[in-house]
Amino acid sequence: MIGLVKVFPTYIVFSDEFKLYVKSLKLTSLLMLIDIFFCFFITSVFQRVLQIGGLTLRRSIHHSPVWRNPLIPIVVEQTGRGERAYDIYSRLLRERIICVMGPIDDTVASLVIAQLLFLQSESNNKPIHMYINSPGGVVTAGLAIYDTMQYILNPISTWCVGQAASMGSLLLAAGTMGMRHSLPNARIMVHQPSGGARGQATDIAIQAEEIMKLKRQINQIYSKHTGQLLETIEGVMERDRYMSPMEAQDFGIIDRVLVHPPQAGQDEPELVQKEPAAAAAAAAAATSSSPASESPGPEQAAPGTNPPSSHKPEP
Repeated sequence: MIGLVKVFPTYIVFSDEFKLYVKSLKLTSLLMLIDIFFCFFITSVFQRVLQIGGLTLRRSIHHSPVWRNPLIPIVVEQTGRGERAYDIYSRLLRERIICVMGPIDDTVASLVIAQLLFLQSESNNKPIHMYINSPGGVVTAGLAIYDTMQYILNPISTWCVGQAASMGSLLLAAGTMGMRHSLPNARIMVHQPSGGARGQATDIAIQAEEIMKLKRQINQIYSKHTGQLLETIEGVMERDRYMSPMEAQDFGIIDRVLVHPPQAGQDEPELVQKEPAAAAAAAAAATSSSPASESPGPEQAAPGTNPPSSHKPEP
């Protein structure tokens, strides 16, 4: 069969083979469209599942989706040469302030280490202020920051805002003694390292031995900076141990709980001395333990009278 298509001013002749070829092209195009639509549908469903899973994780305690926020404020300053713009973290770095925010991984560790080394190169005796709000992270990344903090000569003041859990609490305790702070509503948590392994039995045993070595190493670091006995640290670290700032102060992780910085005319910042419940209990205990100061006891002289003699008269 031969088909004729009239195209002015001539005719074009199509063979049966050409028509079959055109049909096969149409079928191939249709299959390609179906394949593209199917892939798009599967991708959309998969992304939706990941979003739901992410929302579920983000609703759990001490986790937040803000860590990877790409919106970073810009600070504009007027100088003699015009305006200069800084991102907020670079501006804080000029004031010798480092922010450790979010999970601690190799990327965060490299940034924090670079800032520590830079500030030491500027001055090796001025203090560095490190603000920590972290749920923890990779042990090796946290230990890299810890070793750098111990290596440089500068005194390091650590501040807990929000939370300092896992490796975050270790960095909080690693500040210079007397310069470790927390705000009153922060939470601090310590626990033993966790991990997983798969593969052959020998490989799993090697990984388990390495985790146990890290556990002993971390326990020794906490014992060094808190002043607690190693046996006490091992008992506390066996499970997740959440602490209020006052509990962390008693444990030795921090030195002071701050409410406000020093006001005008003050040399020291305002400190939290007691938690409300502890302060009330201490006041009640003090009141109940000193009734003799309010009313005379059986052997206490009344006002205006001579006290009784403590010895017998001689015959």
